[in-house]
Amino acid sequence: MNPASIFYHSMLDNFFKFFNRSVGTKPVLGVDIGTVSVKIAEILEKGGRPTMVNYGMIEVGDFLERPNSAIQTSSLKVDTDETARILKELTARMKSTARECVAVVPSFSSFVSLIDLPVMTNDELAQAMPLQARSLVPLPISEVSIDWTVIGNYEDEKGAPKQQVLLISIPNEQIALYQNMFKKAGLKLKMVEIEGLSLARSLSAGDPGVSMIIDIGGFSSAVAIASKGLLYAVSQTDFASNSLTQALVKGLGINPRRAETLKKQRGLVGMTGEYGLSTLMFPFVDVILNEARRMREIYESKHGKKIEKVILSGGGSDLIGLPEYVSNQFAVPVEKGNPFRGLSYPSEIAPLAANISSRFSVAIGAGMKSV
Repeated sequence: MNPASIFYHSMLDNFFKFFNRSVGTKPVLGVDIGTVSVKIAEILEKGGRPTMVNYGMIEVGDFLERPNSAIQTSSLKVDTDETARILKELTARMKSTARECVAVVPSFSSFVSLIDLPVMTNDELAQAMPLQARSLVPLPISEVSIDWTVIGNYEDEKGAPKQQVLLISIPNEQIALYQNMFKKAGLKLKMVEIEGLSLARSLSAGDPGVSMIIDIGGFSSAVAIASKGLLYAVSQTDFASNSLTQALVKGLGINPRRAETLKKQRGLVGMTGEYGLSTLMFPFVDVILNEARRMREIYESKHGKKIEKVILSGGGSDLIGLPEYVSNQFAVPVEKGNPFRGLSYPSEIAPLAANISSRFSVAIGAGMKSV
């Protein structure tokens, strides 16, 4: 990526404004390295609540004309030197003194399975999970790092106590890339986690119902099933916001910049008009929703619980008319994700919260992990 292709995405002039933080607290940077942007949310604990004190984003400016300029792709390739430069530049513009980071790896960089097991102690789980991983993870166990979380306990049809465990594995190669990248940026990588966990934490914490989160990014979309801040399942598709833009490029014979502008201005509203944009974009929206539908059917058939609502997140979720269309497709309430719901933040951020919330759900969720 050419440095000239990087621009600073600022909703308002004070997008990178540095907010005063309490003395004696230790902020953590939640870092979301997406396919076309890097987002950082600086989170600390204040008064017993997670508080966002600073945030910023840099987006790759030429990804519309040059899709291969994406920061990372589903082939697990990431430009470590360029991303390190972006991280260093972004933290400098944020004037952040925080150095400890929780970084998020995308869904396509991980393997996730929900396992039903007899109730075990922590020591027993530590012995059992590597054995489970050998049969579930499509890579040699020596090439991945695994982690797990007990989601809950229940009794099976015979009354035997069982527990559900979420098994997560990330290729060691990906972790090494991130460690190298953050070191080059002068940052300390405290931990990594998958984006589904961050989305569940920021968008479903405190909600007892089961939600399906559809996070539409630039070149990739994630679908997560979550409740009470816990992740139950996650999947990924390579169809995303740029797929809709490219549909307009090919269908209308226009350049990508014009297509992106039309997409944002017109969205999915109306089937007629000057360009008939909706007819070109609906097939690609439906591919994303078909993945969500598949996840819903698997979860509901296995667990006997209904998805109660859909939460839209990611920059692609700002598409005009999308909430209404998704609601009609799934026959459940649909809402835009609001990661600020469980946060405290300075009054200066309030006017911006609605504009940035869809883009910062993952970064905020990552930052909240360490609070």
